[in-house]
Amino acid sequence: MTASYSAPRSLLLSRRDLEFLLYDWLDVETLTRRERYADHTRETFDAVLDLCAEIAEERFAPHNRLNDQEEPRVVDGRAVVQPDVKTALDTVADAGLLSGGMDARVGGLQLPQVVQSACFLWFQAANISTWAYAMLTVAGANLLLAHGTDEQVATYVRPMIEGRYHGTMCLSEPQAGSSLADLTCRAEPRDDGTFRIFGNKMWISAGDHELGENIVHLVLARIPGGPPGVKGLSLLLVPKYLVNADGTLGERNDVVLAGLNHKMGYRGTTNTLLNFGEGTYRPGGEPGAVGHLVGGPHQGLAAMFHMMNEARTGVGAGATALGYTGYLKSLEYARTRGQGRPAGDKNPTAPPVPLIEHADVRRMLLAQKSYVEGALGLVLYCGRLLDEERSATDETERARAHLLLEVLTPIAKSWPSQWCLQANDLAIQIHGGYGYTREYDVEQHYRDNRLNPIHEGTHGIQALDLLGRKVVMDDGAGLAAVEALVTATVGRARAVGGEARDLAADLDRAFTRLVEVTRTIHTADVPVGVRLANASVYLEAAGHVVLAWIWLEQFLATGDGDEVLRQGKRQACRYFYRYELPRTAAQFDLLARLDTTTLGTDDSWF
Repeated sequence: MTASYSAPRSLLLSRRDLEFLLYDWLDVETLTRRERYADHTRETFDAVLDLCAEIAEERFAPHNRLNDQEEPRVVDGRAVVQPDVKTALDTVADAGLLSGGMDARVGGLQLPQVVQSACFLWFQAANISTWAYAMLTVAGANLLLAHGTDEQVATYVRPMIEGRYHGTMCLSEPQAGSSLADLTCRAEPRDDGTFRIFGNKMWISAGDHELGENIVHLVLARIPGGPPGVKGLSLLLVPKYLVNADGTLGERNDVVLAGLNHKMGYRGTTNTLLNFGEGTYRPGGEPGAVGHLVGGPHQGLAAMFHMMNEARTGVGAGATALGYTGYLKSLEYARTRGQGRPAGDKNPTAPPVPLIEHADVRRMLLAQKSYVEGALGLVLYCGRLLDEERSATDETERARAHLLLEVLTPIAKSWPSQWCLQANDLAIQIHGGYGYTREYDVEQHYRDNRLNPIHEGTHGIQALDLLGRKVVMDDGAGLAAVEALVTATVGRARAVGGEARDLAADLDRAFTRLVEVTRTIHTADVPVGVRLANASVYLEAAGHVVLAWIWLEQFLATGDGDEVLRQGKRQACRYFYRYELPRTAAQFDLLARLDTTTLGTDDSWF
């Protein structure tokens, strides 16, 4: 029998789940004892969460479908987007939310990152393509705060966090794609200390629009004297309009919109081909886009990683939000749509039962719940690690948090992008034929989410990063730090006993296997190509093991409570351990064999 229920207050996210994760599990209230967050209380955290939920429902969600149906277009060489996009973004900026996690010295609220992440999830669930403009601007401002000069911060960061300037990251080029070693965009120095940028950038999200006064492009390019490959890249700040010494806008810079890419989903965010230095505009009387060096010469990729890593965790959060809202909408549909009769009921005159009464529908709902609530836990835990890195008084604790975040970032980007997309697939399936139509939101959520395994480093790139670098850096210190987390959780679960002890045994076996397989791969006397041939399989298996840890942590955090949310958490944990974690056994077997099936396939056999 299905227990009685009241419809959720929101079909975007579960506020109660957020509260459970923030307060019952991650205990974010303790952060207010630290100097950086001393001005905050749970009341201020809740007030900001309330505000974000309200803005998301009222300003972002209503035009989500319109963004999809009437995507950006080029008019007289300008990218034109829906007017509601600007209204939504201005509302967020006017509320001071863009600088929520930034220092008070630049006008920030100094919110914990974990709380800011929870707040931003509302906007991502409501309208991810509108939120992308803000996400890129915040990440760009954070990069400049970390690597820019005082003058660059004063000139560009405050207008960015006020919503007057917007930001982009310009990495990819038409001929290079994700292979940054092959970038050819060049930056020629001038006597006044500026550079002139020449080249093309492709797949640039938010690359052109008129949502604010200016756009701050952060561009990877090559300045003279650098070595080949990624070590020769420098980072340049290239504004759409030059900025005068008094902060007013000057000449139009030589950055031109060459075209828009028409996407499967995520359509409300302009995705552009930009030409730098083609001579359409001649600032100072000569062609070339004026740029300012950020950081040291030939140190561009290290600086850009500050923005890339923030964007990667942001992508994982966005994937989580899309998966979560799709789950809630399919859950509501399954509870209200009558169809069919229980197995074994042969009476054709009996009234149809809600879809949720059917076992296979419950399976699909449990799968979604385990994916999206697990991913949400992972995203917020990464935010909590960033807070530890920023505010812990002990240097060892700060270093440990940094190390864990380094290892978990590829998983935090890719696991939600893969499995919350699967949740969207299941949401469509629960809706049946209706789910395949554009009249129901779940179809758009799937298309929007399909971008997330691709941008900000594809699934395969994250896999190479995890297996090729992160688990072996510092003689395996990163993986050892994760192992310490898992060991502590296993110990606590064993002490609780009963079902928790049994789950702990499953997690312990899986993580032990992960460590053994990692050692096998990296000690084998084989070429690097063989070692990394199945990196994506490794990423998926490692991700599932980490999520099993997240779920055991949530299981323990439910304590002895018997309210519906806690019972649902425990059941989702059981599902993950019975249906999902066993997948890793076959994956570990394949990895341990250092299988070369893919490498041994001749091109002509395809």
